[in-house]
Formats: sequence, C-alpha cells, structure tokens
Amino acid sequence: MSGSRIRRLAPRLAPGLLALVLLAAVLAACSGPIFANPPAAHPRPTAAPSTTPRPSDPQPVVLPRDDGAHDRLTEWWYDTGHLVDEQGGRWGFEFVVFRAERGSFPVTWASHVALTDETGKQFHYAQRAEIGPQVNATTAGASGFNLAIRGLNPADRTTFTRAPWTMAGANGADKLAAGALPAEALGDGAGSPFGLALDLITLKPAALHDGDGYVDFQTAGGSYYYSRTSMAARGSITVGGKTLRVSGTAWFDHQWGDFISVGGGGWDWFAVNLADGTDMTLSLVRAADGTYPLVYGTLVDKAGVTTRLGPADFTVDVSGHWTSPKTGAVYPAGWTIKLPARDLVINLTPAVAQQELDTRATTGVVYWEGSQRVSATRGGQALGGEAYVELTGYSPAR
Repeated sequence: MSGSRIRRLAPRLAPGLLALVLLAAVLAACSGPIFANPPAAHPRPTAAPSTTPRPSDPQPVVLPRDDGAHDRLTEWWYDTGHLVDEQGGRWGFEFVVFRAERGSFPVTWASHVALTDETGKQFHYAQRAEIGPQVNATTAGASGFNLAIRGLNPADRTTFTRAPWTMAGANGADKLAAGALPAEALGDGAGSPFGLALDLITLKPAALHDGDGYVDFQTAGGSYYYSRTSMAARGSITVGGKTLRVSGTAWFDHQWGDFISVGGGGWDWFAVNLADGTDMTLSLVRAADGTYPLVYGTLVDKAGVTTRLGPADFTVDVSGHWTSPKTGAVYPAGWTIKLPARDLVINLTPAVAQQELDTRATTGVVYWEGSQRVSATRGGQALGGEAYVELTGYSPAR
C-alpha cells in the first residue's frame, strides 16, 4: 500500500483471504524458528498410520467442534480487543497461539501477548514457544480448545518453569490468562511486567469468511477461517505492579490449513467495529513485487449476517507513516477506508505509534499490530467505533 491509493489491482490469485501472521515455531533441535520453509510433506504418525484417507477440502466448518486443534501444517487462535479500566484508562490487547507441523519435527507452538496503554502511550509485549503435544490440554472427545503455553526456560531451553499462559474456550465462551516475568519475557517493549486475565462471550454468530469458511490459495494450499467479530470482554490486567479491573470488547480469529506462506510481500489486515453494530475485516495481501494479488473483506451487520467484500467494494488510502527507531521499518500509520455503495467513510489513526513486535525469537518476523482511534461517517452522520490493524512485510529485519 505504502502511500498509494489501491484501486486497480492485479487479478486475484484465489477467491479468499489470508489473515494475520504466517506461522512458525521454535525447535531446540534447529536452534531457531521454522518460518516459511519450503513445503514439507504433511507429517504422518510414526505408529499405526491411518488407512483412512483424509476427506478432500473443503469440508463444512462445524462449531464448536472446529474451535479445537486440527492435524494441519498451520493453525492459530487470535484475540485482539479494547478495554477500559475503572479509572477510565483505555487499553488494547493481543493474545495469539500458533501451532505448526513441519515434516518429522514434533508439533511446535508459539504465543504472543501484547498490551497497549492508550492513556499512558506505552506498549508491552512478550512471547513464548514450546515443543510437543502437551500444549493441547483438550480432553478426548471434548469440543473447543484448551491450550497452555509454558515456554522454554531461557537458561537451558529444555525445561519448563513458568506459570502457563492459557487460552481456552468453545462456541464463543473463552478464557484468556497470561502473565510475564521480566527476566523471562523475550520482548517486553516497555521493560516492565504485565499480564491479563479475561473472560470473553460472543455477541454474534461466527462469521465464515468467503462464504463457507474455506479459503483456496490454489498452489499455496488452502485454509479454513472464521471470526467471532463481536465479543464482550471482562476481567483484569496487571501492569506496573498494579491490577486493574477492565471491561470492553474483543475480536477472535481462528485459521487452519495445509499452507505455509501466501503473500511474499506481506499484508495489511483491518478489523473494525462500528458503533452502529457493523463489523468489518479487510485484508490487502502484497506479492513480492509490490502488487496486490489478493484483496478481500467480510462485512458483518448488527444481526450477524455476513456479506463478502471484493476489491471493487472498497478503497484504502494511507494518510501517514511511522518509522520504527528499533528496526528502521517504515509503516503506514493512518488510513481512510471508503465503501462508496454504503456511503461509509472510516478514518483510522494508531492509538500509540509504537506497537511493533519483534518476534524473531519465536516466529521469525517483526510485525506491527495495534489499537486504533476511529472516526467514521455514514451518510454524512458521525459514527464512532474501535479497530485493530496488523502490518507485516515492512521491516528490513524480517
């Protein structure tokens, strides 16, 4: 995007959306993250291999069954949201768990947690990685997910000594809990301990992207993808030695499939909740040459009814930039989104400029993900809202 108006795009490579970050995980045996490796054969059990072939994609997405983990190359559970404490302070948060299968390596996991202090203009983040099936604590036959990331001990990278970060839920009733110790956090942007404990309850049905919840990446594979775009959040955050009661909203994404990388130039992802009950996600995926072969969105109305958005349905203009003092990356930092047929204009501005995460230790990338200030109009009438934006592919350190 990088300052230019996106109107005429290269033909789309696939009729779907790739959202959020590409998955990688730390393996001690490899002394570094596995990220966007050449495609490997899908791992097969070493004992008693199944004689039943896997059904061909796409299969129907069934919830809450598909809230849980899948035997696929790449998967993630992703929460972002907006919180207000009892003193009126505003906070953004991110909590993600990634799962990866790569050839004969053990299943591997990574997790990122971030907290944006919009009032104090501070940003905190931390990351963990773990190896093995024990992360998935979901009991046999149960629906949903129950994930616990303890992370490698930084001293010897083999033992687990920390209280776990946990993410559990089914059918839109989720619990998140994470705390960070400064000596063990691999990247607390503000250098102070922080944590969160939140209960999330969905207010709308799950939105299946691209109509049926399956995204076809053609030669790059495919992915199942759905979102719960409107969730009530309640709980507490801990930062600077203080625990604050908070309430607010959250957005949940779940994506899985036999893919490793799509969009060699990175992408810009937008999740917007407007005050009239409209939710919208947009994704602009760049090729390595800077063109946009994949542009896609989903609009969710107040009742939860979804509408697919194509590149002719919206425009995105960059209104500002921010340069990271740590990585030298120049990120877009302000956007105007227009949906002409709906007479809708949305202006986004980062709530805090510095919301960059250097997660090369766990997922091999540097990316920017942050809370936004929203100013919108529909038919000329002012309309408030909340939003999160993710930006990848901008850092020379990636």
